[in-house]
Amino acid sequence: MKHLYLLLFIICSQTFSQEPTNYYSSATGKTGYDLKTELKKIIDNKDDNLSTEFLSLDLGYGELYTTYETSDIDSYFENNGTVLDMYSEKPLGMDSYEYTYAIETPNDDRDMGSGGNSEGQFYNREHIIPQSVFNQDSPMRNDAHFVVPSDKFVNSQRGSFPFGVVDIPNWTSTNLSKRGNNLNSGYSAGYTGTVFEPIDEFKGDIARMHFYFAVRYEDDIASFNSYDMFNGSENQVFSTTFFNILYQWHINDPVSTREQDRNNAIFNRQNNRNPFIDNPNYVQSIWSSLLSNKNIEITSTKIYPNPVKDNFVYFSTTQNLEVIIYNVIGKQMLVKNISKDNNTIDISNLAKGIYVVKLNSNRGITAKKLIKE
Repeated sequence: MKHLYLLLFIICSQTFSQEPTNYYSSATGKTGYDLKTELKKIIDNKDDNLSTEFLSLDLGYGELYTTYETSDIDSYFENNGTVLDMYSEKPLGMDSYEYTYAIETPNDDRDMGSGGNSEGQFYNREHIIPQSVFNQDSPMRNDAHFVVPSDKFVNSQRGSFPFGVVDIPNWTSTNLSKRGNNLNSGYSAGYTGTVFEPIDEFKGDIARMHFYFAVRYEDDIASFNSYDMFNGSENQVFSTTFFNILYQWHINDPVSTREQDRNNAIFNRQNNRNPFIDNPNYVQSIWSSLLSNKNIEITSTKIYPNPVKDNFVYFSTTQNLEVIIYNVIGKQMLVKNISKDNNTIDISNLAKGIYVVKLNSNRGITAKKLIKE
């Protein structure tokens, strides 16, 4: 049986340091949109006179398939070297179909220009931010940080719809990605049009691809075509509704080993990185004006140690919280109320494995992941 995450989960508030030494040094001490602009300088294709300068490379549209052979291999679920497609991968079961990479084109499963009238026929290149937004211009069209391998048919069902939280689906893929009107309540309130919703396993991945795009193409976004997820500005970039959706996905689905590996593989090819995979806290630092203090406080609660090797887990919190622990198939395993002075939970009755910890308070709701070794 497949498991939801492989190896080690790392809390999203921690910094991942697999980037070159001093790669982000010029961003130290910056906040808000000044930080956003500095990150753009670090990952763009211009010489910005940084002490550590890496110029992003535009390898061309055709080279995306070559990049995918190292950036999007399934080494985490089936672990069989097939194409890791976020729209067909079933983290907890057998995939309905799989695609393989091959050197010889006749043996490759990529789209050759025809077919793709149902799932499982071909894979192609899915632009998480639709090409129509930037008129298919380069280097955006060729940027592997937000252009991913995808089943051709599912890609066409998503079309150019924004991402969101589907209320009632009018179409669902084999791995339960879905399309339908946005749920106009909770954190997704404020939009009622058609959206596309990936499965929970990849929501954080897709959110961080959007944040990357907002930084990498900061100078161009105001000139792009209208898109419901964007507000037309180069600073905020996102409408408030869609920022709330992306931020919640970013918090609920922290950076995974798969994302770190993908970031490294693309850096080796394209010579730039996604800062929000290396440093997830950049999201809060840049868009702090869109986050209420209450929301920041609930999401900043930390669980330690994590992974936990004995029977007790601790919470760093200044508020009263209801803690609900679920296993990876969604079964509720434990419920306990904690506070600043009573912040310990006995998990001796939980088997070794991966769990989702839901934190409820009168100041918000968030979820984190916990590993018991």
